[in-house]
Amino acid sequence: MSGYDAVVVGAGPNGLAAAITVARAGLSVLVREAADAVGGGTRSAELTLPGFLHDVCSAVHPMAVASPFLRSLPLAEHGLELIHPPAPLAHPLDGGRAVVLERSLQAAVESLGQDGDAYRRLIGRTVEDWPLLDATLLGPILRVPRHPLALARFSRRALRPSASLASSAFRGEQARALFAGAAAHSVLPLEQLATASFGIVFLALAHACGWPVARGGSQQIAQALASHLRALGGEIETGSPVRTLEELPPARTILCDVGPRQLLALAGPRLPARYRRALERYRYGPGVFKLDYALDGPVPWNAPECGRAATVHVGGTLEEVAASERAPWQGRHAEHPFVLVAQPSLFDPTRAPKGKHTLWAYCHVPNGSSVDMTDRIERQIERFASGFSDLVLARSVTTSSDFELKDANIVGGDINGGAASLRQLIARPALRLVPYSTPVPDLYLCSASTPPGGGVHGMCGHLAARAALRRLGVRTAS
Repeated sequence: MSGYDAVVVGAGPNGLAAAITVARAGLSVLVREAADAVGGGTRSAELTLPGFLHDVCSAVHPMAVASPFLRSLPLAEHGLELIHPPAPLAHPLDGGRAVVLERSLQAAVESLGQDGDAYRRLIGRTVEDWPLLDATLLGPILRVPRHPLALARFSRRALRPSASLASSAFRGEQARALFAGAAAHSVLPLEQLATASFGIVFLALAHACGWPVARGGSQQIAQALASHLRALGGEIETGSPVRTLEELPPARTILCDVGPRQLLALAGPRLPARYRRALERYRYGPGVFKLDYALDGPVPWNAPECGRAATVHVGGTLEEVAASERAPWQGRHAEHPFVLVAQPSLFDPTRAPKGKHTLWAYCHVPNGSSVDMTDRIERQIERFASGFSDLVLARSVTTSSDFELKDANIVGGDINGGAASLRQLIARPALRLVPYSTPVPDLYLCSASTPPGGGVHGMCGHLAARAALRRLGVRTAS
């Protein structure tokens, strides 16, 4: 028999997840990847100096341990080791203070003082309910939930704007700043409806699952997925770009780990006009400006306890974080940006030569921006880590426009595959009962531009592949 049961275009985490789902069903599958290595945004490289290993895009992976699909795979047998730092998250404030989010919910409650009980009420139930919520929240919104009561408890607060929820739920500056930093992962203005859901989920994941890094770099996640796929009989061709679907070998179904714009280019006239217009209307969010550092030592945080976390949210108070996240949606570059910082070499010695360290930092900017934010980011870090600049051995700069040049799926530097607005969480990328399907019966979209959106969780690919397999009449385990 010639051809394949399925061909997957793109070997990011979602493309690999789609292929693994097909291979686990006993079918033949080929993955075509334009780059010379698998991974998409989940790659690592020596971006600054020899011996300093940096994550090209994603660095810290709460969604990887939260994902029901990735948890079902024997990735440890294929070389993946996830490292959990003593604390998932730190958020420094002026005056040498910081709020450190402990892995234990009880310890977090105790550390927040006057806001401890409020934090337990807001976050604690989601921590308890996470085993009931994971498949629902990491999937399409338009479906009957398996655990409607748990979802109702979550939604009661999650559908609110994060800024107003933080102000009303907490009295102290520390808890408000902590919640704002977690909600800023939405890459939306914190005044928007449903941004509270991101704050609640990311804080709950810190307690329920942790915020780990991958030993040897994020590339190891992609390598483990690829290794598992090959063990199942799947094939991967790297350095093999696809310009049109006609270039693919015969297949019963095609799954594309690409964005809506790229699907339009690949599928061309196969797509009906109405669906093409829906894809053309799809909205991308702000981009990111990213810095990677080779350092002569660990970051000298004014609050030394920040060294217990791999992730540090650098941005100050709730009001400052909200102003920073509002700016790119207004076409502005924040003067005092909220900076997401990762310091994996504190916990993974494979990342840098002995005694040296790496640092990963980015802020949100208008989509497609080519503005250099280096000075603004370094002023923010120096504000909370006096003497930081003296440790810089080398830096690598990536603007939003650079990201798109390196990977066409990162449109304008939007690393989440499209804005995570409430509308686009429902209709992602278009309003369809099965969001992964297209009007072409054998063509599916499986990228972060489908539910549940951005993050290294593989659920977009897994759920798209299950939809494709159902149409082929192949039964799969839930």
